[in-house]
Amino acid sequence: MKDLSSNQEPGDFETTDPSFLSHVLDNVSDGVYFVDTERTIVYWNKGSETISGFDSARVVGRHCFENILGHVDKEGKRLCHDGCPLAAAMADGEERSADVYLHHRDGHRVPIAIRVVPVKNERGEIVGAVETFHDDSARAEALERAQQMEQMAFLDSLTRVGNRRFAEFTIDERLSEWKRHKWSFALLFIDVDHFKQINDTHGHAVGDQVLAMVARTLQGMARVHDFIGRWGGEEFVMIIPGADAPGLVSAAERVRSLVENSGLRTEKAEISVTVSIGAAVPEPDDTVESLIARADERMYRSKAAGRNRVTV
Repeated sequence: MKDLSSNQEPGDFETTDPSFLSHVLDNVSDGVYFVDTERTIVYWNKGSETISGFDSARVVGRHCFENILGHVDKEGKRLCHDGCPLAAAMADGEERSADVYLHHRDGHRVPIAIRVVPVKNERGEIVGAVETFHDDSARAEALERAQQMEQMAFLDSLTRVGNRRFAEFTIDERLSEWKRHKWSFALLFIDVDHFKQINDTHGHAVGDQVLAMVARTLQGMARVHDFIGRWGGEEFVMIIPGADAPGLVSAAERVRSLVENSGLRTEKAEISVTVSIGAAVPEPDDTVESLIARADERMYRSKAAGRNRVTV
């Protein structure tokens, strides 16, 4: 970047200087990266490192479809080889926007909003594309809720979601609201498949990391008023206010698909897991215990039917 000396008029410096542009882009919080027409990553800013967990040394020079960000849509469809916004923008020269989930280096899924713009040379030929993205997970609300839960001793220390005590309290509150006001909600009972094998094969420390990864994936897809809690061991509960029986199936399938498309990278292996889910909505005579028991029984039916599935 040229020096702004007293002999230089303000605005005379060359803003197309690569070092200047790199300095500017490294000081924005959004992720920004450039690819050429082969989808080789040629620039990766600090915001991209912060949001994805991947530093530039790991990604520059590699193709964006090499299982780096591993974008999937809300249904769990993998976009890198079928439906990539970058490839589409370079194919037709049109800008793209989308809400997707990236694969964080730690294994969990992060909801992001992306915008893709094709890059053209002076002759109007497309020579690449730039993608900008930002974390869309309502992080401030999640942090505030975590602080409140910590103060009330309601936070699970390993997974940083609600503990069983808080889950029971929240289910009881939702049941009371449903009986008084008919405010609908749904309960998912979620169990990590073959978790004992993970502990036996990789050790309990890796097992703990897997549980934390699953919890972060659940938090990433949850809305502000949804509740995630660890019931015990490898079991989680999710409370979805406003959900009725028809909406319950799609919500549960979204949970199942996003966990299936997550994975934990260790020094020795990449570990993927699935979950079996039982889902229930309240009935007139329900208690916390009966509602949980019904969702739990359906979760075991999912296990018996082959795992990695939802029973409603």
